[in-house]
Amino acid sequence: MRAAPVDINALPAPGTYKLARINSAPTGAVLDTQARTHQLNALLRGRISIVSFIYTYCRDPEGCPQAWAALEQLRDSLGKDELLAKRAQIVSISFDPSNDTPQTMRLFAGAYATDPRVRWQFLTTASVPALLPLLDGFGQDVSVEMGTDGKPARTLNHLLKLFLVDARLQVREIYSIATLAPQALLNDMQTLRIEESRA
Repeated sequence: MRAAPVDINALPAPGTYKLARINSAPTGAVLDTQARTHQLNALLRGRISIVSFIYTYCRDPEGCPQAWAALEQLRDSLGKDELLAKRAQIVSISFDPSNDTPQTMRLFAGAYATDPRVRWQFLTTASVPALLPLLDGFGQDVSVEMGTDGKPARTLNHLLKLFLVDARLQVREIYSIATLAPQALLNDMQTLRIEESRA
């Protein structure tokens, strides 16, 4: 059963509400599209981030493609808000480092990875063991379908989740299929920017 779309007319105006601190964002080694190693917390610190986990071959209409469409709309909105765009970023991390190598992520990202107006990072990890602490730390569930031969298939099952992380590495909101709306993401990012300006 599909969730009802978010009523964007009912969303509160940015800065008129508070976002709770849910937990600290995890860290671990990640690889960018040039295969350079970074600590995730170093990439997140100092920016307002929307973090999502994806895999490049996902075809579930209520999974990665829906998140991708929302992130593209968010990117377009950030491109029109220069003040927020300087403080914000989108971060997409692969669920499947065995398939989604840095080169695959670079091809998948296309021009989005190098657009100077909106920072969108496409990351993977060196291995599944390197990925697991990130999944656990964010509370992102994923399972691998098993084939009839008992071996892992390429299909990954996961709940759609996106995470809003503030400049101090605190997760401030978690979006699901029921709450995912580009305008809600934008409003919450603007709310955090206003919060920072008042601190």
